[in-house]
Amino acid sequence: MAAVIPRKIIIAVAPVGRSVTPPAVNPLTPRQVADEVIRCARAGASMVHLHVRDAKGVQTEEIGPYSQTLDRIRAAADIVIQGSTGGLTSLSLEERCVALNDPRTEVASLNMGSVNFGEEVYINRLPDIRYWARRMRETRTVPELEIFDSGMLPAARALIAEGAITPPYSICFCLGFHWTLAPDPKSLFFMTSLMSATVPWGVIHDGMEDFTLLAAAIGLGASLVRVGFEDSICWAPGRPVRRNAELVRKLAALVRLLGHEVATPAEARRILGIA
Repeated sequence: MAAVIPRKIIIAVAPVGRSVTPPAVNPLTPRQVADEVIRCARAGASMVHLHVRDAKGVQTEEIGPYSQTLDRIRAAADIVIQGSTGGLTSLSLEERCVALNDPRTEVASLNMGSVNFGEEVYINRLPDIRYWARRMRETRTVPELEIFDSGMLPAARALIAEGAITPPYSICFCLGFHWTLAPDPKSLFFMTSLMSATVPWGVIHDGMEDFTLLAAAIGLGASLVRVGFEDSICWAPGRPVRRNAELVRKLAALVRLLGHEVATPAEARRILGIA
């Protein structure tokens, strides 16, 4: 009987929350964020999702605080750095992808369309997506294609077919945001049935109350699952944590309990095709 090789699962962490309540301690300054990321790396995270934030924790288009954060992270951890082309719709296209100006950014989120977020519209027009994709090619940054709704996957396929997005890339299904894909395993089953089996994919569960959806994603073949205060401070109903690293440790334990292994940063780079 052939030996079964355990799958390697990337644990990503998005450490800075939009609205965090006690007992959770929201890291805000570059030093606080970096120290939180280092703790998460030691707990098992192999990738971190970072926005550019100033000394008060407010999103900014200034590259300085972001690079200061990376300076401190890189002094102590080899975790994969994922920047963002998300952020506020009111920012310019270049301001939204300022993280690409630091060569240590290895992966970047790339939203695949516009969507209603509650009462607001999060605007990502196709010309905008092409602009950010071109900037990623220029900076040799690997795109993570963010899918918030079912129509975004055909849009991603069209952009790939026209050459605006080129391999390597991964796909991330973003569930639980208000008026987007429901945070239900049925959503993942439907969406993954529409994509190529060779593309690594992951999941984000906004407003997560427990790890049920992340466990379902792993069972369906996900290569990446994410936790962190940007998504939720809880790992079970009514069970908040103080630090992001606690979420990472509990998710790492779940990955192992399911019979898989937690990917190291080097293994994460191989899975995602990072040169």
